[in-house]
Amino acid sequence: MMIREATPDDAAAACAVLRASIIELCAADHRGNPDILARWLANKTPEIVATWADGQGRSLLVAVEEGAVLAVGGLAHPGEITVNYVSPRARFRGVSSAMVNELERRARALGAREIALLSTETAHRFYLARGYVDVGVPAGKFGTAASYPMRKPLGG
Repeated sequence: MMIREATPDDAAAACAVLRASIIELCAADHRGNPDILARWLANKTPEIVATWADGQGRSLLVAVEEGAVLAVGGLAHPGEITVNYVSPRARFRGVSSAMVNELERRARALGAREIALLSTETAHRFYLARGYVDVGVPAGKFGTAASYPMRKPLGG
């Protein structure tokens, strides 16, 4: 597996991973509610995802293995993780951890001293186990029960 910058040509495959991850892996967040899913998935189109790969104050990364996109990660420069979704077929293989490590490395290279994100209920324990801490009151996003604002200091 390798993690690289996404290109607009990756948009369809990256979008498919985002959508599958949300639909199949984030049930604790959307609880199968079609209205929540519709709001959450509204901006997950190939056309919109392609704009995230423009490099304009942000990075969009893909984890790729044998030509298939396994995960998608986004960083708003210098230090906010905007997306981190894994394909259901790649879950529990260390792909998300590798993506977070790369996003953190890039944030450090951009001069960030800490990194922030808004975690889903599904990913909350994942981030806690990687040194992130809650920094605010959880609030629903897209109608979900809770989204957790989190931060982590970045070492040199």
